[in-house]
Order: sequence, then C-alpha cells, then structure tokens
Amino acid sequence: MVVLLALLGFKTLEPLNRAINSSINQEGLIVYATYNSHQDANYNFVAKDRNSEEQVLAFQKIYDSELAAFDLNTVTFVGTMFKITFNQDDDESRTITKLENL
Repeated sequence: MVVLLALLGFKTLEPLNRAINSSINQEGLIVYATYNSHQDANYNFVAKDRNSEEQVLAFQKIYDSELAAFDLNTVTFVGTMFKITFNQDDDESRTITKLENL
C-alpha cells in the first residue's frame, strides 16, 4: 500500500513540473528587430548585435493572434521595427508569442 501511494505521488509531480516549465517559457525572450521577409517557412528579422553587426533571426512559428494583428505573410510590414517576444523550443525552433510595432 505504501509503495502504491509513493508511486501515485510521483505521478502528480509531472503535471506540476510541466506547468512550471510552461510558465517559464511563456515569459519568453525579447529582441528588437526589423522585419525583412517571409520565405522558406521562416519569418526573417534583422537585428544588430553588440558589435553593431546585422544578424538575421529566423522564426519558424508565430501565434495566430499576432499574425492576425500583423500579417507577416505580405510585404506590408517589411522594414518595420518590432519588439519581438519569443520562445525557443527544444528543437531550436523559435516561436513568436508577441509583436509590438515600434
């Protein structure tokens, strides 16, 4: 009986750990960059690094709510500076969770 209760106790920790990890990931990383293009299933932005050199950042996914507000599938926003909040997934893909037009 004690072993059964101990095993059930471990099972309840898994959803808690997922919830903690999800809340950490939801906060996201922030970068300021200029929208460049949408090609090869990537949303490409250009940002300057600490040495003032331009770096291309590719995002593979974007939340539907943000895509509805800023249709990055068209050329309308090319050249527009954004504050981008994003998550980087385990497979190194990046997901835009929030866009703010600057």
